[in-house]
Amino acid sequence: MKPETMNDHTVAQFDALRPRLFALAYRMLGIRADAEDVVQDAWLRWAASSHDAVQSAEAWLVTVATRLSIDRLRSRKAEREAYVGWWLPEPLVELDEHTPETAAELASEVSVAMLWVLERLAPEERAAFLMRQVFDQDYADIAATLGKSEAACRQLVSRAQARVQQETPRFTVPEDVHRDLLARFMQAAAGADREAMKTFLAGDVRLVSDGGGKVPSFGKILVGAARIAGVYWSVEHANPGKVTYRMARVNGEPGIVRYVGGIVESAQAFIIEGDRIVAIYAIRNPDKLAGIAALG
Repeated sequence: MKPETMNDHTVAQFDALRPRLFALAYRMLGIRADAEDVVQDAWLRWAASSHDAVQSAEAWLVTVATRLSIDRLRSRKAEREAYVGWWLPEPLVELDEHTPETAAELASEVSVAMLWVLERLAPEERAAFLMRQVFDQDYADIAATLGKSEAACRQLVSRAQARVQQETPRFTVPEDVHRDLLARFMQAAAGADREAMKTFLAGDVRLVSDGGGKVPSFGKILVGAARIAGVYWSVEHANPGKVTYRMARVNGEPGIVRYVGGIVESAQAFIIEGDRIVAIYAIRNPDKLAGIAALG
């Protein structure tokens, strides 16, 4: 039953903006359930509000979702600080690469690599950056949302942008090149061919692995083609005949899902520059993989 303050028009307004609110909340929080909770809380506030005074439903709801996300980020600070190992976002995985329903909503701004960088920003910096650079909000709206002056918001965005530019790839490769290189790397990994794997890895390639204390993982970022090829080889060596790789979309970009014994073991995202993989983000925490189907 709709609340008394609601009518079909106001319900339709919210439904039309729901994907945008989820996209904002997920970029802020990196966890699907947290983003969905923010959207639900925004709905409850929208349902209880007086819509006569609302000039723009979009501005009103984006403001509410942003504030809710900032509050949730702050409340999770102690939890994130106590997290075992490196924290990576819960991946949004589309296994059917031919029909990537999420692709329209998931541009490069929501890649695992981007969320890895955003996680290092303060909550208000993260919000200001996303509102300006991803959602194209003007500084007056950002200032109203954050309760700061426009000048302060410009500083927040500038600092965040400098950090993001410093830590993200300078060049991107076409998707078909990205996909082809991953397919060949995946074939080498499935064959436990360390020398072949090394030909696809930059000499200083990095591997960030998130086990969350639930499964064994690396306490530091691994660096080096030989070392990382050895990690993939060891998975095959420890599980002969049980390892399967599938191409997938991971946060809107070509990636890989690895199964061991038919069960999802990791979702992997990659940064590619030129013809080499320069970074790998492996999400292994089972809690973050629960939404990915096991092999049939």
